[in-house]
Amino acid sequence: MADSPKKFDKKSRYTEGRGIAGAWEGETVTRRRLMEGTALAAGGIATMAFALPGLGFALGPLFEETVADTWQDLGPEDDFSPTAYVQRVHNIDPKIGDAGKATVYVRKWDPDVDSAPGKSEQPYVAISTRCAHLGCPVRYIQASQKFVCPCHGGVYDSQGKVEGGPPVRPLDRFETRVVDGRVQVGQRFSLNSELERYPPRDPSNHLDGLWKYLYPPRPTT
Repeated sequence: MADSPKKFDKKSRYTEGRGIAGAWEGETVTRRRLMEGTALAAGGIATMAFALPGLGFALGPLFEETVADTWQDLGPEDDFSPTAYVQRVHNIDPKIGDAGKATVYVRKWDPDVDSAPGKSEQPYVAISTRCAHLGCPVRYIQASQKFVCPCHGGVYDSQGKVEGGPPVRPLDRFETRVVDGRVQVGQRFSLNSELERYPPRDPSNHLDGLWKYLYPPRPTT
């Protein structure tokens, strides 16, 4: 008479009791499952080793103040008009001295041309010379009333909106105010294609649509 088939308990803690092929007596986990678990754990550790530093680099600026709240004098109001930009040198980071000096183009707010941000917030338009493509310095051509980047052919209109070339957004601007009849500039901020204001971004960072959530704010420098 043939032996009756051995019954197995699927809830048994031992592999032999659960009827797993190749099981050893007293074994609680198969060698294959042990190796699979080890490989998955090693892969997870390696992935976190690469992902965590990048995640910290991307999200870190969200939890710290990256732009100093400083104001710099650019001269008396009589030096500026709403029809032409005036070049002024300011320091994007006073703490680093001459290395932080840059040019800014400034004119009075023109209600017939300017639409955003509102005059109540920015009595003057102060445009950064840093191209929104790769950061090369742009130059304003008064005859054509355009900002032009000589490096890669970026072209912007008189408000800093992109008209041609590879730039991904308008030129950045600086906060402005008037104190005792003198024009001052403060923090830099970025704009999307509708000239809506956002915290400063690096060149090449888009600000339209979902892109504005993918690029973290960066310091003025």
